Amino acid sequence: MLRKITTVLASAGLLLGLAACGGSGNDSGTLTVGATSVPHAEVLTYVKDNLAAKAGLKLEIKEFSNYEQLNPALNDGQLDANYFQHRPYLAESNQKTGQKLEFLAGVHLEPLGVYSKKVTRLQDLPQGATVALPSDPSNLARGLKLLADNGVVTLKPGAGESATEKDVAGNPKGITFRPTDAAALPRQLADVDASVINGNYALEGGLTPAKDALAIEKPENNPYVNGLVVKPENKGDADIKKLSELLTGPEVKKYIQDKYKGSVLPAA
Repeated sequence: MLRKITTVLASAGLLLGLAACGGSGNDSGTLTVGATSVPHAEVLTYVKDNLAAKAGLKLEIKEFSNYEQLNPALNDGQLDANYFQHRPYLAESNQKTGQKLEFLAGVHLEPLGVYSKKVTRLQDLPQGATVALPSDPSNLARGLKLLADNGVVTLKPGAGESATEKDVAGNPKGITFRPTDAAALPRQLADVDASVINGNYALEGGLTPAKDALAIEKPENNPYVNGLVVKPENKGDADIKKLSELLTGPEVKKYIQDKYKGSVLPAA
């Protein structure tokens, strides 16, 4: 009988120990966050190297070259959180997949820019020019809006975060639009007259958005702030909250301002 009681107590202790280690959904007690490399993983690395230990946070960063893999990895439990996307992309992803991932905190804006190796001003685009755009729907719409805001095209009334090439109402230069995988846009810049490129991929491709873009998004009232995303059941987790506070704190804002010098902007 004594042996049975001892066994039961030991088993209960083991279960309690496992529960204590599983606060962030990871038995190691380490928060695993997925991110694309620039600037997301760089920002997370700054947090890991300079802020996490003091906050009592253990952080593991998993870099992804293909951002389309990040939401499935989070939903499947491979990650505790991810950091790479804005709200319109998340809404589009959730609608398409049936996932219920939640946007927890905005961290930074990567201004979308128009770049060219052939002209130095947008108004110098030739008749019949080819302009590349990110192919995912939310950033395609965002790119068309940037072109419209700078007088290259006009969009139909009401065309917003779901705009496509079919919503182009005025196209005086007869531009041909080339939707392209976002990561490939910098590599293919020389093959088109101009390209609308996401800020992170512009940086990876050696471009400086604040200096090289012919036109760039304004930060005011911009819905495309990138932030921390989690599964709904994990948004109250203590480690998730710690990471959210660090990412939106003054140290990270200063780091973004100092490192990226306007090419990446801290969220307001």
